[in-house]
Amino acid sequence: MDRPELYSSVRRYIAYIGLYGTTQLHLRNPYIIAGWSLTFPGLGHLLLSKYIRGYFLFIWEIFINVKAHINLAILYSFTGRFEMAKDILDINWVLLYIPTYIFSVWDAYRTTVDINHQYILAVREDAEFNMFNIGQLEFNYLDKRTPWTAALWSAMMPGLGQLLIHRIPGALFIIIATIAIAQQAAILPAIHYTLLGQIDYAKSILNPQWFLNIPSVYFFAIYDAYINCVSNNKLFDWEQNKFLNKNYQNRYFKMPFKADESE
Repeated sequence: MDRPELYSSVRRYIAYIGLYGTTQLHLRNPYIIAGWSLTFPGLGHLLLSKYIRGYFLFIWEIFINVKAHINLAILYSFTGRFEMAKDILDINWVLLYIPTYIFSVWDAYRTTVDINHQYILAVREDAEFNMFNIGQLEFNYLDKRTPWTAALWSAMMPGLGQLLIHRIPGALFIIIATIAIAQQAAILPAIHYTLLGQIDYAKSILNPQWFLNIPSVYFFAIYDAYINCVSNNKLFDWEQNKFLNKNYQNRYFKMPFKADESE
């Protein structure tokens, strides 16, 4: 079914409430978004709800990183084994890795600046948008949730906080990526044997090439759940304020004079 706003005269909406998520414009710090892309290409774009570009850059990073042994080289460099770091790098893949990595950071910064400009124009236009969407398989609506609750669920299992705030595309991708990376890194068996006191065996089964991806994805899931929950709450307040101002009495309205009851 066609969306009615496609045929309206509105040029910019501040948000779109879809069946599988809420996409909205709001002011973001370009350096923070670029910083997440610097940490792991694609994460900055996921924060901006640029899912297709984010998925592509994330998968590209995983693929090239494994082929070039980037994480192993980083590990050896941090532990002072510089010769091993140089020997482990695959030059053919490293030269492909660098341009895409730089592009990811640059594009995240550029896109954030552009979106901030679009947000300012959308706020000035102050257009109405549908805050409730229902379909056969799912429904979505604006409401307020506790940001720390969303962050806590993503801390327990990356992606659950995104499910709580109804960011389905991001939630599914983060959950699948976390499971895939954790399985390749053997992180859960390593934790299991560590708790049993078999630390040397836990270290022997851990795959450092994949393990070094986990901190970036894990902390991103927590941050993304928290910051987008805050943004959704602000959007709810903004929409509610517009609705009340439009449909209810102005707060500066002067009540009629009430005679003294003693008379």
